[in-house]
Amino acid sequence: MIKNYCYILVLISLVLSCSEAVIEDTEAEPVVETVFYNPDIKSVVDNFCISCHNDVSANSGLNLSNYDLVKDAAENGNLILRINDVQNPMPPSGLLPSSERALFDKWVADGFPENENEE
Repeated sequence: MIKNYCYILVLISLVLSCSEAVIEDTEAEPVVETVFYNPDIKSVVDNFCISCHNDVSANSGLNLSNYDLVKDAAENGNLILRINDVQNPMPPSGLLPSSERALFDKWVADGFPENENEE
């Protein structure tokens, strides 16, 4: 009987002593330089979006495989809303880092420039 109580006490102390690490994404520094699709936005899309939103398997009908499609989704679709939506984020695994989301916001504000070398 005492042995069972010891196990229970050990279990309770382990549970109470454990803490969950919470890593909060800090607010991104303001992006001051012009953001371009190539290389800035394309690298984010390639890292976080293209596995589900490509020309072979465009989940929810959203293909993000090239500049024109990403620009259209940002300008006329809900791409910007979804990457900033805490309740229903894209990617579904969680919000992009704030620095990545800030790139999209600045790209929109800059007028969707495509290539850095064409400025």
